[in-house]
This record gives sequence, C-alpha cells and structure tokens, in this order.
Amino acid sequence: MATTVSDEQVEKTIFDGLAEVGAEGVISREATFDALDVDSLDVVELAQIVEDEFGVRLEGDDLKDLETVGQVVDLVVARAS
Repeated sequence: MATTVSDEQVEKTIFDGLAEVGAEGVISREATFDALDVDSLDVVELAQIVEDEFGVRLEGDDLKDLETVGQVVDLVVARAS
C-alpha cells in the first residue's frame, strides 16, 4: 500500500535531520551543503534518516550531484511517491 508523502513532511524530516547531524547556519531549501558545513559523513547519516522515515534509499551516486537541501527534498518526494 503506497502512502503519499508531502513536500512538507520530507522537508521537516530533512531539516530536522540536518540539525541533528550538526548543520551550521540557516537550514532552508536554497541552502547548500557547503554553506551548512555538512560533509559526506553527515550526508550518509541524513540518507539513513530518510530511509528509516520514508523507506527511500539514497545511494552515493544519488547524492554526489545534489548541492542544495531542496534538491534532496525533491528527490525523496519523487522516489516516495
């Protein structure tokens, strides 16, 4: 049974997850991982949070080209739908 995942749900989970891994600065859809001082280990932790919450698996190849928080939100929403 598929459940619909809203942008707001994913956004909140990702914003909370970024805060949990120690992102610095203002977390927004436009924020880049560099600006938030989020490294690859933090991104792996965030991917685990997303998988636990939404059942969406994000691999290294999925994440390497993503630069902003909004791009990750959009990818998770697309995959969860």
